[in-house]
Amino acid sequence: MGRKNAGLTGKSVYVVDGARTPFLKARGKPGAFHAADLAVAAGRVLLQRQPFRPTDFDEVILGCVMPGPDEANIARLAALRLGCGESVPAFTVQRNCASGMQAIDTAAQNIASGHSDLILAGGVEAMSHAPVLLNQPMVEWLADFYKTKTAKEKIKFLIRLRGKHLTPIIGLLRGLSDPFVGMSMGQTAELLAHRFDISRAEMDQFASESHRKLAQAQDNGYASETEIIYDGHGHFYKDDDGLRRDSDAAQLAKLKPVFDPHFGKVTAGNSAQVTDGAAWLILASEDAINRYQLPVLGRIVDSHWAGLDPAQMGLGPAHAMAPLMTRHELNVDEVDYWEVNEAFAAQVLACVRAWEDPAYCRNELGLDAPLGTIDSSRLNVDGGGISIGHPVGASGARIVLHLLHTLKRKQAKRGMASLCIGGGQGGAMLVENVAR
Repeated sequence: MGRKNAGLTGKSVYVVDGARTPFLKARGKPGAFHAADLAVAAGRVLLQRQPFRPTDFDEVILGCVMPGPDEANIARLAALRLGCGESVPAFTVQRNCASGMQAIDTAAQNIASGHSDLILAGGVEAMSHAPVLLNQPMVEWLADFYKTKTAKEKIKFLIRLRGKHLTPIIGLLRGLSDPFVGMSMGQTAELLAHRFDISRAEMDQFASESHRKLAQAQDNGYASETEIIYDGHGHFYKDDDGLRRDSDAAQLAKLKPVFDPHFGKVTAGNSAQVTDGAAWLILASEDAINRYQLPVLGRIVDSHWAGLDPAQMGLGPAHAMAPLMTRHELNVDEVDYWEVNEAFAAQVLACVRAWEDPAYCRNELGLDAPLGTIDSSRLNVDGGGISIGHPVGASGARIVLHLLHTLKRKQAKRGMASLCIGGGQGGAMLVENVAR
């Protein structure tokens, strides 16, 4: 269940506002925006509508897994470009798929402890710009080639160049694999589908529902936190563009398994999309709210991080959410809405079944009884990673921000956001809609 965690103690931590870019599906080549561009695009509009100056932040924290070569400490780069000034410190955090949530959690801890009062925190990823690397033989060949001095020596080394030297290392594929257990994230999802007897039809139906929910949300204006962004070529991007309005279970059933061609159930259609995007939240203490007369979107109540077998990493949310439920003496019906990141349909369905399973709850979570069934009508009500996309550094921030908007819209009190994390971890955050 992870290490014991006393939760947030000290000052109350509020979210006063937030914004994100549309999540843009990667389509085989680098997208229109680098990660820092996305972070600035999401932050610029957000900061322009605040009653305080960007230089009033105590710090800036940004989650990112794969910043580009010109984006070292991308949080600092984004902060400077957003006008936060030289005196506002900024740092980048990395916890794989939950990097954006980690940024929020770190900010919340700093405010609760009294270390800070006003923080800009979020996450970003431009997965379409993931690096393509040279392999080891090519690196060694180049090292020797650069030592040559004469034309004759250079020709000699050029003759040694072979096709094997030109085989690239695809950073994205390596990043979506676990080096400890030697499995891709999709293969871990296949394990969960087998363990919990999740059928291909169930997974495809879940994926189809994700697209249906997102279409309904876009039509009804339920993605109000999404800001239009513009590239340098006269194009604008308004909505998450991975939506398939014509998606249905019958169409999804035609897709071939990706990670186990012969016996698998996990396809591109019932997995999260590779995506570019960014999301920011502004966190504040009571003192900052009073000082700047800020509105309140919601309150960060508590968080928890858990570890588990990397080969079963998709069950991370079940492990991270359970201690929060226990610590706050909540039953399933007392959480109004849930955001569980859709890395894979199999993974979310497995988490739901794990909580219903007496043996799993007893043996894996240390509970006396099952936690219960999460009502599907209150889970990812406006779609998730399968339809929206999963830019790994940003998703943790997106689900927290959207959950707070959902609570406001539904006039509900309490919500839980959670993600599975490559490497065998889970993260969860409990939030509340508060009236002030």
